[in-house]
Amino acid sequence: MTDAQETAADQPLLTTTGGGPSDDVEPAPIPLLAPREGVPPVIADEAGLAATVTAFAAGSGPVAVDAERASGYRYGQRAYLVQLRRAGAGTALVDPVACPDLSALGAALADAEWVLHAASQDLPCLREIGMVPARIFDTELAGRLAGFPRVGLGAMVESVLGYALEKGHSAVDWSTRPLPEPWLRYAALDVELLVDLRDALEKELERQGKLEWALEEFDAIASAPPAPPRKDPWRRTSGMHKVRRRRQLAVVRELWTARDRIAQRRDVSPGKVLSDAAIVEAALRMPADVAALTALPGFGARMGRRQLEQWQAGVDRARSLPESALPSPGAPVQGPPPPRSWAEKDPAAAARLSAARAAIAGLAETLRMPQENLITPDTVRRVCWEPPSPVTREAVAAALASHGARRWQIDQVAPLLVVALAANPPAEA
Repeated sequence: MTDAQETAADQPLLTTTGGGPSDDVEPAPIPLLAPREGVPPVIADEAGLAATVTAFAAGSGPVAVDAERASGYRYGQRAYLVQLRRAGAGTALVDPVACPDLSALGAALADAEWVLHAASQDLPCLREIGMVPARIFDTELAGRLAGFPRVGLGAMVESVLGYALEKGHSAVDWSTRPLPEPWLRYAALDVELLVDLRDALEKELERQGKLEWALEEFDAIASAPPAPPRKDPWRRTSGMHKVRRRRQLAVVRELWTARDRIAQRRDVSPGKVLSDAAIVEAALRMPADVAALTALPGFGARMGRRQLEQWQAGVDRARSLPESALPSPGAPVQGPPPPRSWAEKDPAAAARLSAARAAIAGLAETLRMPQENLITPDTVRRVCWEPPSPVTREAVAAALASHGARRWQIDQVAPLLVVALAANPPAEA
């Protein structure tokens, strides 16, 4: 342990008032240079995993959990390193490539509260390797509810606990083997103070009267089913707003699908196979042959003849499709139309939405939390577009609940919506 670490370990945790330390003058953050027990070896075999399971099962209290992915380098969002820390067990770094089934570890921690930062980002990849928590505490979401202006892990640790985390390796290729020691130190530090942060945020949420709200949110995240596959994922290609014609859309679909198939086979990020900008450019220009395709941005001399021919084949397939097989200009709209069209389509609905938004913005400011955490904008739009009849507190509460609003959200928002909806009732049929 370095002198700086020993100094840091002796420092008391700072208290907060929902936006930073309570003192008028904040002390300089203390650099956290290495884990208290040093960087642990990476668990990469069954014997090491079994010992880790035993140690963490015997530990006590919440368990800090984090996962590192290789976004931008590899296909998909699988975990390439899992970090854990628990009182009595210390810190463990587990390689889920060498140990792809961590269900025994997940089972050993089934009764523990898992502390994660931005849980919704890590839970899908943890679920894939058999780690599914029953209870969680999300320190990022807790920070949002408590009114912190910056909720990244580094910012939260600094403002709440007074330590500075080194964040230089957040975007590296975690599929690299062996993982460099500086990366492992960074990964271990990500869980070093996570339980301390959880404890401080729990106290702050309780002080603000928001702890029960946070617990409802955490329960909703932990119990949420896996997200279904996205329909027509090719429509999320960056730059799609430039593509207007149906046959051009077909080019985007063909090239996106071919790229995804290649990326999955090679286990690389799709953007490393062909950029979104190149796909959109090919759709807009509709090149007639490989020579014309080569002249487009993103299809330069570095691309081999065989690659160029496969992309041109995608353009040709789209060009030969019958009109009936071409994609529609836009994805099917689920729910109400875009709010910009409400004034023309339904002036009363536009007035309801305007009044509801203003009231919710005011309440969110009073509660010192983002509006989207108070209630999702989509839920507000749906209730304003098709309000219950008659407009009563009970009917509005039921409508909010049907769209997934939590009890605390309903308690806060329903009275405001009753006023906004009642003041602008739907026109008589």
